[in-house]
Amino acid sequence: MPSGLRNTHRVAIVGASSLRGKELKQVLEDRHFPASDIVLLDESVLAGTLTEAAGEPTFIRALGKDSFEGARFVFFAGSVRDAEQNWRVAQSAGPAVIDLTGALAASDAATGPTASPSIPWIPSLHAALPPVIGLKANGSRAAAAYSSPPTPVIIACTLAAGLAKFQPQRVSVLLFPPVSERDQAGVEELESQTTNLLSFRPTAQAVFDSQVAFNLLTAYGSESKPSLADTRAAVARDVARYLGGRAPVPAIQLVQAPIFYGYAFSAYADFLSPAPPGPVEAAFASLGVKFTAAGDLPPTNVSVAGESDIQLARIEADPSIASGVWLWGVADNLRLAATNAVRIAEELVAKSDE
Repeated sequence: MPSGLRNTHRVAIVGASSLRGKELKQVLEDRHFPASDIVLLDESVLAGTLTEAAGEPTFIRALGKDSFEGARFVFFAGSVRDAEQNWRVAQSAGPAVIDLTGALAASDAATGPTASPSIPWIPSLHAALPPVIGLKANGSRAAAAYSSPPTPVIIACTLAAGLAKFQPQRVSVLLFPPVSERDQAGVEELESQTTNLLSFRPTAQAVFDSQVAFNLLTAYGSESKPSLADTRAAVARDVARYLGGRAPVPAIQLVQAPIFYGYAFSAYADFLSPAPPGPVEAAFASLGVKFTAAGDLPPTNVSVAGESDIQLARIEADPSIASGVWLWGVADNLRLAATNAVRIAEELVAKSDE
């Protein structure tokens, strides 16, 4: 965490009962973010739920127009709908808005008065890809709204940034999303499907409209929203927008895995001439990526639980293509996304303290 964070700040988390919201609160506490007060907000049906913040008992409050008064930061970590309906209200109250839901990134793709002037930000990539700060028509700094990209976007952009200086001819990334990307409902559906299939009972399919347990999916059932194709398109869009010509855009594919937590991925890159693994690994290490030690087993969904960084196995040369390499990695999807959002807030606090 940046040094010199002298003042304390009121923080509000919208969607505090979601998996992202819970992880965000934990990351704020673990990183000792200078919060004088953490206000937990959610839909009225969840208001009054007893929880804790900074070791003290507290209640989740109903989301309302006065919820953001006095806040320095407002994180949107719940549903896209909540972010779409409330981010402008939050911003008008004065705080910096940091969105983890993808709502602001999606509206950035729109045109006209509904488009949001948000800034996508991945602080770990500053060394390789300095942030592009938006400007208004008159040249002044854009409104203080920030899109904290989801885990697959952070992974793909990190891979692109780490490989960029080696001038790859192509980069392809195959991502395996866990069901927790669909919040608690996704976790419960996989758990239910697994139990029912082992007991030879019918499976519930309300979230994915398909059997996820003991299966790999390249598409969900027609009733599942968003579809896997829509999710893939959103990831590809946000990766291209963030890279903005500063690094080659990778080809991206998603395959739904029967995994509760942890975003696994396999990536392939080839170059005009062979790239030595040592310098490539050093480039990734400079971006905060961790590698397993020589001789150790590759990272797994289980081994990265609770870790804030992307973890990679040692880079492997392709046995048939001399200039090709393969990368295998995993990240704790909830922890990585929450840590990125908190790091945005830390950067903003550090700048205000300068």
